[in-house]
Amino acid sequence: MQNERPLSGIRVLEAGSYISGPYAGALLAALGADVVKIEPPKGGDPFRRGVEVSSPYFVQYNAGKRSLAVDLKGPDGVALIRKLLPHYDVFIENARPGKMAALGLGPEACMAINPRLVYSAASGFGDGGEYRDRAAYDSIGQSMGGYYSIMSDTEAPRLTGTCVADLITGITATMGILAGLVGRGMNPSNGGVLVQTSLLEAMSTITIDAITQMHEIGKSPTRESRHPQAQNFCLATADSGSITLHLSSSEKFWRALAQAMERPDLITDPRFETYYDRLKNYFELRPIVEEEFRKRTRDDWEARLTAQDVPFAPVLTLTELTQHPQTQWLELLEPVRGNDLLVRPPWRFFGKRPGRAFDAPFIGQHSREIAAEVLSPEEIERLVDAGTIVPAKDTRRDCSDVPPPQGGLP
Repeated sequence: MQNERPLSGIRVLEAGSYISGPYAGALLAALGADVVKIEPPKGGDPFRRGVEVSSPYFVQYNAGKRSLAVDLKGPDGVALIRKLLPHYDVFIENARPGKMAALGLGPEACMAINPRLVYSAASGFGDGGEYRDRAAYDSIGQSMGGYYSIMSDTEAPRLTGTCVADLITGITATMGILAGLVGRGMNPSNGGVLVQTSLLEAMSTITIDAITQMHEIGKSPTRESRHPQAQNFCLATADSGSITLHLSSSEKFWRALAQAMERPDLITDPRFETYYDRLKNYFELRPIVEEEFRKRTRDDWEARLTAQDVPFAPVLTLTELTQHPQTQWLELLEPVRGNDLLVRPPWRFFGKRPGRAFDAPFIGQHSREIAAEVLSPEEIERLVDAGTIVPAKDTRRDCSDVPPPQGGLP
């Protein structure tokens, strides 16, 4: 039976906030898992930003989950989570090291209750070392992970344009969770596993090529270091568009580019005749190619490069990407609904991409039904009366007058 939701039947408790933990939970939910988001009753996940489910950032990383609003600062709230643990397969948290253990929900305590639990902990720098207790947000991970230096010119570090570290940490955590579930499922006698990662560790999955290059050339690479080796170019066209080329070491593609530019003379130019010639003289070749590309429009270059089978792509804005026919063919995005545009998970199963549930939960929207898995109606009412668990109040409102957030995480 074909199934584009292979995690159907897997149950997840997610005590995450902001991006890395919630993104891991969102990916699992899109793959079919039942994900329960554990939130503080007052305000919920900080990414709600005081506007409940009208925050597009909260919706992006939490659509399709259920919300349990529970006060973990008191013993009754922690006791509820501990009662739920035997009924769940995965526990996700992205707090500072030691915080969950101090609440009585660290990996040792949770796995003692449920030995088959896959416990995922994502931190800033790991659970040891001098940086263990430091606050870590996305830009901190990019900076410490070497990404800013790779993406900047020598002695001119600058910020990038999106939250690379948080997202790759969420993906890395998801990979670890899936590995734990596979290992557990291969043998009934296998127990659960503690999966640990951090912003700093996860960034290595992006910088691995640059680390290899550093070892090869004997110095730290920067933004321009890889371009001669990859024989790539980002070129402005006559109509203010841009085209990216990536020739690698193939003589075929170099010759095809020369033909597309109507510059066969470059093929026999001793400065560019072989890959190693072009590697050595890349910064002489680049202005020649730049000058040629300024002579024609982007559409003209797309037709020429396609005809010659040169590896290229237009430089798309995010608006262009969301509207591009290839993006639409891949069904990478959910249809726009209201203020929300949801990105589907980057996999297809038997040719079908899992869709995403659009609705994100209100704070505590599912508190009663989740608590009812392990508590009697009388116990639930006692916890509600005490403020330990909080049912949802529909506080959706028109937030069109709320200004968009500036920068990254607050």
